[in-house]
Amino acid sequence: MNEESLKLTIYFGERDRARGQFLADTLLDLFGRYSFRTSVLLRGAEGFGAKQRLQTSRLLTLSEDLPVVAVAVDSRERIRHALAEVTELTGDGLVTLERARMLTGQIGPARLPNEATKLTVYCGRQERAGGRPAFLAVVDLLQRRGIAGATVLLGVDGTVHGERRRARFFGRNADVPLMVISVGDGERMASVLPELGGLLERPLLTLERVRVCKRDGDKLAEPRELAPQDTRGLGVWQKLMVYTSEQARHGRHPLHVELIRRLRAEGASGATALRGIWGFHGDHAPHGDRLLSLRRHVPVVTVIVDRPERTARWFEIVDELTTSTGLVTSEVVPAVRATGPGILEGGLRLAERLD
Repeated sequence: MNEESLKLTIYFGERDRARGQFLADTLLDLFGRYSFRTSVLLRGAEGFGAKQRLQTSRLLTLSEDLPVVAVAVDSRERIRHALAEVTELTGDGLVTLERARMLTGQIGPARLPNEATKLTVYCGRQERAGGRPAFLAVVDLLQRRGIAGATVLLGVDGTVHGERRRARFFGRNADVPLMVISVGDGERMASVLPELGGLLERPLLTLERVRVCKRDGDKLAEPRELAPQDTRGLGVWQKLMVYTSEQARHGRHPLHVELIRRLRAEGASGATALRGIWGFHGDHAPHGDRLLSLRRHVPVVTVIVDRPERTARWFEIVDELTTSTGLVTSEVVPAVRATGPGILEGGLRLAERLD
């Protein structure tokens, strides 16, 4: 199957509540009821939102309400049917809608525009491919084919082909979903799709347009200059994604920690850092946590969503901190709903394509 789809993403706090339970549980119950083709609940490592309150796993007193990100992908109709309920449930936080092309089943050759493409592979944490964990096989294949970078983000809850899969303390959790996010040029991505389809038993992939702004310290492009609204008056937003490693430093601090600190100090509306378990960027070999390792060497992805006129300022900070490492991308986000103390901004009607 090859169809246009929507990706729904919700950024909120781990202790946020709705309908008498944690919002994370309520949202994933909703995703299960709607039998979304795939969804993943990700626990962040660092971040802040509209309240400007830092959430971090580094400090015990601040680690009880970490940032959480819920991602769901399905057809436009199925996602749209759920939006009213999602809006009712979410209090303070950020909700985005993005266009994506979803590939499932038998995946053959594809033609993609000759521009950067973001490919996301969804699979189970203990799914196998060629006798080894599928996510390792996927990352190795992407690295061999010259893809610019890939990061594995481990979920703690989600849906897989419409069925709920939740991590439990006792159990193998083989089917709990994870996502492998990769970035590369369209021609390379198109060539690797049939191989990925043959590698996975039940492949589920999405393709999105993206602009690569920096790679290993080299500036390749600025984020696109966008009008704040489309021709119908609907707001247009931008997303920056900064792919680094937990070992990457700026001064005395991990790079992603310093980036979150600077963005918060400069008045950004929010940012979230997600710690991966495996991945690579640039010419570096795939890496992640290993047994008996004294230092963590896992990938980290920092996500920033804001208005285009403000994103230019946040890119200046990102550019300053990524002088020698990292992969930086920008994307157009056609619908955002931001809520917080005294804040209700945007909406979930899709702005026109700005291709």
